[in-house]
Amino acid sequence: MSYFMYRIWPLLLLGGLLVPGVRHVSAIDIYTPAEVEALNGTDVRLKCTFSSTHPVSPKTLTVSWNFRGLNSRTDESVFYYHEVQYPPESGPFKGHAVWSGDIMRKDVSITLQQVQPTFNGTYVCQVRNRPDVHGSNGEITLKVVNKVSYSEIGILAMAVGGACGVILLILIIVLVVRYCKKRHMEDDIEMHSREWTDPTVW
Repeated sequence: MSYFMYRIWPLLLLGGLLVPGVRHVSAIDIYTPAEVEALNGTDVRLKCTFSSTHPVSPKTLTVSWNFRGLNSRTDESVFYYHEVQYPPESGPFKGHAVWSGDIMRKDVSITLQQVQPTFNGTYVCQVRNRPDVHGSNGEITLKVVNKVSYSEIGILAMAVGGACGVILLILIIVLVVRYCKKRHMEDDIEMHSREWTDPTVW
């Protein structure tokens, strides 16, 4: 009996894979930055890309952007896409959320125009590409600030740039001083050569 089951299991497994009507679903992967900072009143792009094992088309792709405020437990719709774009017709994001993605490049990003402090919170990017309907969502924490804070890399870049600028300025000054000294010496030599006369010419 055990020998029979040993021989039949591969056949049953293969049959399960080939039975008509059985759909094998793959997971979809979504990629977003963890945090984005934007200056109050400016536009900010919320980037969201994905990977899918199945071909992408407007008919199979569904994109949902939702927002969860800092002190809120419920999600609010920000943007929806399926075959065409569905920007919000009411609510705080009306006139602010616009499409900035390209589904053929697997980019489903949106742009928030003229962000406000009330836009602080978490933005959830959900992508489904049938039959890829399983997978985790992408989440972005947006911070709207009145003054842009500089990251450590930005501060280091400014420090290096400032040091290079100072060195370049010193080098220019040294070259200018040397040039001026050289011209002054040449003028002195020319002046002395004009003042000198040969005593035998009298």
